[in-house]
Amino acid sequence: MRDPGLPSLDQLRVFIAVIDHGGFAHAARALHRTQSVISYTIANLEEQLNIELLDRSKRKPVLTEAGKALLADARAVSLKVDGMRARAKAMSSGLEAEVSVVVDVMFSTCKLVRILHAFQKEFPTVSMRLRTEALGAVTQLVMEGTCKIGVSGWMPGTPDTIERQSCGYVTMVPVAAPDHPLAQIQGKIPSAVLREHTQLVLTDRSTLTKGQDFGVMALRDWRLGDLSSKHALLRSGIGWGNMPVEFVQWDLDAGRLVQLDVAEGSSFSFPLYVIRRGDEEPGPATRWLMQQFLDLEHAGHEADSAAHAQPHHAQEAPAHFYRLGNAAQDGPLPPMADAPPELLTTPAAPAPIALRQR
Repeated sequence: MRDPGLPSLDQLRVFIAVIDHGGFAHAARALHRTQSVISYTIANLEEQLNIELLDRSKRKPVLTEAGKALLADARAVSLKVDGMRARAKAMSSGLEAEVSVVVDVMFSTCKLVRILHAFQKEFPTVSMRLRTEALGAVTQLVMEGTCKIGVSGWMPGTPDTIERQSCGYVTMVPVAAPDHPLAQIQGKIPSAVLREHTQLVLTDRSTLTKGQDFGVMALRDWRLGDLSSKHALLRSGIGWGNMPVEFVQWDLDAGRLVQLDVAEGSSFSFPLYVIRRGDEEPGPATRWLMQQFLDLEHAGHEADSAAHAQPHHAQEAPAHFYRLGNAAQDGPLPPMADAPPELLTTPAAPAPIALRQR
């Protein structure tokens, strides 16, 4: 038996049209061809493939078993070609073939999903390359050009080639399992007590923050490569640690985790920025995606204004500050000169982020 030949795209589309429109005559009208041309095209396709696709013994042609299997292949090929043509058309007009973005693990997954859904709808022909990293690894991927844009937390010593714009912040809370010793303490937990218990900390897979620890207070810590592992170990009671409140709210409500009442403050803000290389011009799809992240800052300000407009009598929280020093040292150090205003004055984030030299 001879090998099948190579069918043309036109033959495949005629085959699809015959099935979708319910026969040769209807397909001919839909494709603006004569019925004899349609019949001839299908016959040639069957000849090339060396297989019968349609059973013509009935009034209306019916797919054979082989025809059913090959129809799925024909549709896949047609869709791929249509996608290729749309992508080529978009690229010829200046639209990128793909967008690459790296997002800090602290960024809200719900917000990210909403943004990416909107991106897919707005740019259906543009591929997405998404990575999630922590700390300096976000900046490093943008610096190297692996990702065109990033959503990163603030770090000291950001390279000059990196441009950044604020896109809001994440509220972080210290948590532990309900049976952890720290969860049994009534009242405020002093820093000296926190330091005696193992803290679970995300590790930086880049070299940009070598020798510095963010938010580390304990004398003993475990280094973890991803937020999900940290979350699982926190729930198991191995240690305590800071987590995005959105990530653990369900556990807090269900009693699987407990928010610790820390003397220095039981929450702090983790500011976020959209970053990119200043020496590269983003394409239209990349610029659109950047704007979606930046719009979160505007939405956050509106929400804060609405909240401040409501009367309240809660005690004002102390100012947020940022420090560099040894975790075993008591008392806050003076704020860092290059720390962003969000870390120095945000009233909604009372506790410090401590940096400790390794």
